[in-house]
Amino acid sequence: MKLDDVKKLHQKKYRTQLGCYLVEGEHLVLELQNALKKGAIATPIKLFVTQEHEPWANALNAGFSISVINQKQMSHISDTKTPQGIVACVRLPALSNKKTAIKQDERCIYLHEIQDPGNLGTILRSLAWFGNFRLLLSPDSVDPFNPKVVRASMGAIFHVPIELDVSLNDLQARFTTFAYLDMQGKKISAAVFANYDCYLFGNEGRGVPLHALAQCNADAFTIPGTANVDSLNLASAVNICVYQLSLS
Repeated sequence: MKLDDVKKLHQKKYRTQLGCYLVEGEHLVLELQNALKKGAIATPIKLFVTQEHEPWANALNAGFSISVINQKQMSHISDTKTPQGIVACVRLPALSNKKTAIKQDERCIYLHEIQDPGNLGTILRSLAWFGNFRLLLSPDSVDPFNPKVVRASMGAIFHVPIELDVSLNDLQARFTTFAYLDMQGKKISAAVFANYDCYLFGNEGRGVPLHALAQCNADAFTIPGTANVDSLNLASAVNICVYQLSLS
């Protein structure tokens, strides 16, 4: 792949068109190598490094195709203000909005029109940490392969099953029971909280549409707090719920 094409991968339409996304930095490339060993992802197309990182890249012995470029070229393809000198071009996984079989011990987290890359990356880290979670993203959500999401996930994106463009109507055809957060709901510490097919979380500002919650006949739960502030950050709320579910 040419460097000009690599630069284009900062934009979603070109990631879709070229079938690749970028992974930048030593830590993420090491996580990428671990995911490759586990068969979790496809082999990267190429690893781009500056000259001082070439020995490190060769020592990985991961079978990567390595291309040494200069600092100016690295700045051209990097998405950060201070490039780390290491960028991998990775094949997009075969994701679709088709119905996918859910593993027996797998829980489903649905995010409706989430917009903040940092929030999504943080949520992915928690889902990967606790394991056995599948992430469903609605249309008009931030792209999980956005470089900012990939960095914020710290490699967790390699380990969480993700489905894209899953509409609320798709959910109703696929699942029977739903739970969501509301100040007036039952406490998430209630034993019944662990018994739902799918857990719904909404956009950072608007939440999940009320008509959709009514159609799904979703049950409300709350995260008890002091009420000194009016709400929790979306990622914090999801992460607390995921932790609670991991205990059951």
